[in-house]
Amino acid sequence: MARVAILNKEQTSPELQELFQKMEERGGKILNLFKVMANSPEVGRAFLKLGNTILTKSSLNPRLRELAILRVGDLAKAGYEFTQHVPIARRVGVTAEQIEALPAWKGSPLFNDQERAVLQYTDEMAEKIRVTDETFAKVKTFLSDQQLVELSTTIGYYGMVSRILETLQVELEG
Repeated sequence: MARVAILNKEQTSPELQELFQKMEERGGKILNLFKVMANSPEVGRAFLKLGNTILTKSSLNPRLRELAILRVGDLAKAGYEFTQHVPIARRVGVTAEQIEALPAWKGSPLFNDQERAVLQYTDEMAEKIRVTDETFAKVKTFLSDQQLVELSTTIGYYGMVSRILETLQVELEG
C-alpha cells in the first residue's frame, strides 16, 4: 500500500484535473504514479510536463531512450517503472530478448555498439553519478550534444521516478 494518498481525478487541483482529463481524452491512463504526484500540484504538474517532454519531444532515438529507462528501473529494482516501460520499449522496437538480457547486458551479443555505449553510460550515471571520460567519449561518437543532454536528463528523471515509486511504495495499477 502506498505511503501517501493515491488521489483520484476529482481530489486533485483544477489544473491537474484538466491535465488528467486531456490524458484520458488521448486514450492515456492516469497511472498511480501521477495520482501520487498530484499530492503536490505544482511539483506534479512540472513532473508530468518533463516526463511527457522526454517521451514525446526528445531527439534521442526512442529505442535508446527505452533501453536507458529500463536499465535505470532494473538497477533501482523498481518493478513498477520497469513494468510500465516494457510495452513502450516493445512498441519502439526493443526485442523481448533484449529486455530479458538487460540485467546481464555486458555479456550479451544482443546489443549493438551504440546500445552498449548507451547502456554503459546509463550504468555509470545511475550507479556512480559520474561517467568516465572513456565512456563519455564512446557515447559521444554516436550522439550529438543535444542527445547527450536528453539521455542524461532521461537517466536522471527515471532515477528520480524510481526513487519516488520505491520510497512511497506506489503499487502497480490493478
